[in-house]
Amino acid sequence: MTKQQFSTAAIHAGEIHDAQGAHVTPIYQTSTFTFTDMAAVEAYASGEANSYIYSRGGNPGRTALAEKLAALEGFNLIQQGEAVTAEIFSSGMAAISAALLGVAQAGDHVIAQSVLYGSTDHLVAELLPQYGIGTSRVPGLAAEALIRELEAQPNTTAVYLETPANPTMSLVDIAATAEIAHAHNARLIVDNTFATPALQRPLELGADVVVHSTTKYIGGHGTIIGGAVVSHDLTLMEEKIVPMIRYLGGVPSPFDCWLTNLGLKTLPLRMERHCANAMQVARFLAEHEGVTAVHYPGLESFPQHDLAKRQMDDFGAMIAFEVADYEAATRLLNRVQLCTLAVSLGNLDTLIEHPASMTHSSVDPEIRRQIGISDGLIRLSVGLEAAEDIVADLAQALTM
Repeated sequence: MTKQQFSTAAIHAGEIHDAQGAHVTPIYQTSTFTFTDMAAVEAYASGEANSYIYSRGGNPGRTALAEKLAALEGFNLIQQGEAVTAEIFSSGMAAISAALLGVAQAGDHVIAQSVLYGSTDHLVAELLPQYGIGTSRVPGLAAEALIRELEAQPNTTAVYLETPANPTMSLVDIAATAEIAHAHNARLIVDNTFATPALQRPLELGADVVVHSTTKYIGGHGTIIGGAVVSHDLTLMEEKIVPMIRYLGGVPSPFDCWLTNLGLKTLPLRMERHCANAMQVARFLAEHEGVTAVHYPGLESFPQHDLAKRQMDDFGAMIAFEVADYEAATRLLNRVQLCTLAVSLGNLDTLIEHPASMTHSSVDPEIRRQIGISDGLIRLSVGLEAAEDIVADLAQALTM
């Protein structure tokens, strides 16, 4: 078969057409799998047969989803003949935890940027140190500061980043950070949840591991909780990260894998509309007198707009914007009608939330202020409704 385009791979990669002729990958809703005889057991045990034995260890539907996501996240690498593999987890945090624990162990060190999703922030700041893994932060993973920290922490095995960052939308140069990390014998782990492989493929920019909350744009419909780890380091995956799902048990259900697979098929199409809507909404917000700042990589006023153009195919559907203070934010969030006040993101519909009191409420208030999460900051996940309707809702909610 000739080389396929990205949108074709999203539909066809990993699909299972079984002996019954199923057109869509079936739901293998079973906890265990049978063997015809002991010869089949022996073939499985020796690795001669690629059988399934128990759904915690593996399930055909999970394999299909993993193959599809790997095909997208490593799209151009695979076209060049490089192998990319993935594993699917029960949540984004299960995937992030597996990636970090797979790369770092007691006595090692992890460096991360200052701005992280709230639960990831807690994992890095509080939980990893409890297991003997040292951690430190470098704002924005700025090159010179990162080099100094890596030299000060020669036992660093992982540099961890989100780009765009949750919720400030700040960016990190993936290629430059990968080069610095590798020069100091550290791996680079990138959370690609906000951008998705439709807009940004960190493995192609030098990252070693990519993590996702598939709950968000990958699933796309707000119906599942899930996560994924993707890498072209097959040994790391086989020996360190994949065993985490088997031994720690962060396993997604067959049904959730099936739903995620369905959602992933339309990712390229959805992201086109998400991005187009977000640009229209961002431009409206940037001109509104009740908005004090808009943080969206697609705006030319965004400080890292040139970096966004270099490492992203489009600018995404996440917008952070600021109003005067907590009271102004409360008025806005109480008035929205079309936009839904809720955490999470990447749904078909527009979600709006207040990071300081919702997703990042567990972060110390002083640290929130230092990293740009003001009491007036609002995070918007722009949906697939008519952009004009989203704008109209925000306009009436911003009315003084």
